[in-house]
Amino acid sequence: MKTYINGLLLLLLLSACKVSKDVQTPKNAAPDTFRNATLTADTASVGDMQWKSFFTDATLQTLIDSAIERNYDMQIAVKNIEASHLLFKQVKWNYLPQTDLNVTASSSRPSDNSLDGLSLAQDNIKTKHIEDYSANLSLSWEADIWGKIRNQSKSALAAYLQTIEAKKAIQTNIVATVSQGYYNLLMLNAQLDIAKKNVRLNDSTLRIIRFQYDAGQVTSLAVQQAQAQQLTAAQLVPEFEQNIAVQENALRILTGAIPSSITVSTNLDEITVPDNLSAGVPSTMVSRRPDVRSAELALTIANANVGINKAAMYPALRITASGGVNSFMANNWFNIPASLFGIVSGSVLQPLFDHKELSTQYKVAEVDREKTVLQFRQSVLNAVGEVSDALVKIEKLKQQQAIVQTQVNTLNQATQNANLLFKNGMATYLEVITAQSNVLQSQLQLATIKRDELSAVSDLYRSVGGGWR
Repeated sequence: MKTYINGLLLLLLLSACKVSKDVQTPKNAAPDTFRNATLTADTASVGDMQWKSFFTDATLQTLIDSAIERNYDMQIAVKNIEASHLLFKQVKWNYLPQTDLNVTASSSRPSDNSLDGLSLAQDNIKTKHIEDYSANLSLSWEADIWGKIRNQSKSALAAYLQTIEAKKAIQTNIVATVSQGYYNLLMLNAQLDIAKKNVRLNDSTLRIIRFQYDAGQVTSLAVQQAQAQQLTAAQLVPEFEQNIAVQENALRILTGAIPSSITVSTNLDEITVPDNLSAGVPSTMVSRRPDVRSAELALTIANANVGINKAAMYPALRITASGGVNSFMANNWFNIPASLFGIVSGSVLQPLFDHKELSTQYKVAEVDREKTVLQFRQSVLNAVGEVSDALVKIEKLKQQQAIVQTQVNTLNQATQNANLLFKNGMATYLEVITAQSNVLQSQLQLATIKRDELSAVSDLYRSVGGGWR
């Protein structure tokens, strides 16, 4: 008995030992700086800003608020968090013994030629039935010697935290998607205004050319070409109106509402882009981005799974106990203390031959952990790439906008000059039509570039981990 107790104490002392060594999160997964980032000692990032401080337009804030509150993906994410939290709390109960209440009553009629039947006949018991009545409470407990339950708790906690990071990631994407959809709506409104102004301009030119045709100064070809130019601009109006309706519907659906119109009080030109958008440093971005944090938590789960599978290969100490009342006659079932019984037992189970299943599962868990490390590195690499892409887009789109703005100003002046020269007979109708067509295309292009720049700013905010605060 003394040897047994000493052995049991030794096993309990080993409970603090780790059967496997955890792999740490790679610290060199992120570079020192982003490509195209402005070199500065300031490590602050726009990702640290709350989204209401980053997106200040009142209509846009209302849309984002509604999307965060009512979007169905967000609501599903909240339910996932609730379910995962329940599973995490359940794992904590694994440290306590399993308790069962058993109440049984049985009656059997043995064969007269069986051992039980002969015993009944020899004992002169006036019954041919064997009855048994039992009520007992049983306990079963496994000592967490090798940290299996501890690793299960770590895995459950990491899985719970992953659902929180998933909700953050959904909110980040919602903020970026709503803002980009809103900027696209502003662009379409601006392009619709441009198309309508161009239609009015073409109407004026067409009337002048018709007067000249009636006066015999130009041919019918001039009228036809001016009319074709006017119809080209007019065709854009229903196209942009259609695109506006589709974009409004998409934004309403994102906010969990029935598709309807959206009233905006801001023009595209009134939205400004800050001159200095700091992305911070990659190391802080890694700790801020929900998808990268989720990949890091996946490594915690992988470490725990390795420990769980390793512990399954070691001896398991189980202690069981049961006690209650038992009788072969119902009227004596609860005769205390005569019907009381109790059983206590302990066992050490060491797997010996299991067709290498436990060993294979452990090796597979190690491979999965190596895969998780690679997936974490890949998530960091993708995140750094997204930030770098957004930075270069913002920089180059600013340059494009300056160039196209100058082009628009030049073509506006050229259109005014062409109209004046045409009215004074010093320019042909083709020069006027060409000037009007060029200014239309350049104005539409300028609105598109401005939208792309604002979308790139939203991409930068999302890619550095902003939007979930």
